[in-house]
Amino acid sequence: MAVKTNYLAKHVRALKPSGIRKFFDATAGMTGVISLGVGEPDFVTPWNVREAAILSLENGHTSYTANAGLPVLREEIAAYIENYFCVAYHPESEVIVTVGASEAIDLAMRAILDPGDEVLVVEPCFVSYAPLVTLAGGKPVIVQTSRENQFKVTAEELEAAITDRTRAIMICSPNNPTGSMLSKEEMERVASVAIKHDLVVISDEIYAELVYDELYTSFAALEGMRERTILISGFSKDLAMTGWRLGFVCAPKEIISGMLKIHQYAIMCASTMAQYAALEGLKTGRKDVNEMRRSYRERRNFIVRSLNEIGLTCPKPEGAFYTFPCIESTGMSSEEFATGLLQAEKVVVVPGTAFGEGGEGFVRCSYATSMAQLQEAMNRMKHYVATL
Repeated sequence: MAVKTNYLAKHVRALKPSGIRKFFDATAGMTGVISLGVGEPDFVTPWNVREAAILSLENGHTSYTANAGLPVLREEIAAYIENYFCVAYHPESEVIVTVGASEAIDLAMRAILDPGDEVLVVEPCFVSYAPLVTLAGGKPVIVQTSRENQFKVTAEELEAAITDRTRAIMICSPNNPTGSMLSKEEMERVASVAIKHDLVVISDEIYAELVYDELYTSFAALEGMRERTILISGFSKDLAMTGWRLGFVCAPKEIISGMLKIHQYAIMCASTMAQYAALEGLKTGRKDVNEMRRSYRERRNFIVRSLNEIGLTCPKPEGAFYTFPCIESTGMSSEEFATGLLQAEKVVVVPGTAFGEGGEGFVRCSYATSMAQLQEAMNRMKHYVATL
């Protein structure tokens, strides 16, 4: 009997490995490495949040929750979104607790896309967006932004990419990897395109709490957008709960019902222990979030000043915890620069090309690490650039 030589589906074989993980994995076995590569807070989850998880175990809360998540947690999420972003969602029918924001994005793609439907993916962007469109049977259509506009997408750029198969716009603001954030006026222009062409906006708002100089506006809060926005967020960044893998999604009832069906079959429910922890974080974690934001602002100001002094042009990011300095002055590609920096100075940064072709000439540096580590990393980077 003939045996297939490759059992993997073609679209899976065609997927490229994550450019972020490539450089993270390259440090295996190395000592003295400073990583500015992974987007993970260096803070430990606040104690009262961890204690709530411990207490849930001691109380024997080890069973499945409702598929959509603990009702009390969904109520708290809905209250949080209404209090801080001025959008009202019904906790029973318009909120799902997910396994990280990543699962929420996957659910959104699979719930709204038919084979061949197109999603406008604004690049540079997080590495999972386009692959998740593909895995859902859709076609990612890349919309490149420009450095001249601080990598902020314009209505004109979106309009130029729309076809009769366009179904949705995938967008993240504040942005990973650039740290740029759309103003309310810029968001309204994007919203007008979505309304004009009857498109869904999948809005990754995981960094909404990490905004430094302006007030944050949710896409769902814009006029005419609640009914066509899938709002995705979670607890990984603002409460330093990356390893807990807990996110949430808010959307109109019809969309949520479709996402919930997929979630039921694929996941069942998110971790019970993690849900109790997140509930405590929403109730009492405001002081911790504010303190972490203050620390990130201080680090942002330091790393931006340092990178520019080194000669790597870097605008000040408006949100998240990433800088996106230009390394073209070195005469190297993004991949060459990141590889050389790791080998010569043991500092990890991520090539801009990991986030799309438009990231060539840039690298992503995360400042979600201690000030002492950032200072040493900048000294090493300065030495590296001076030797080129």
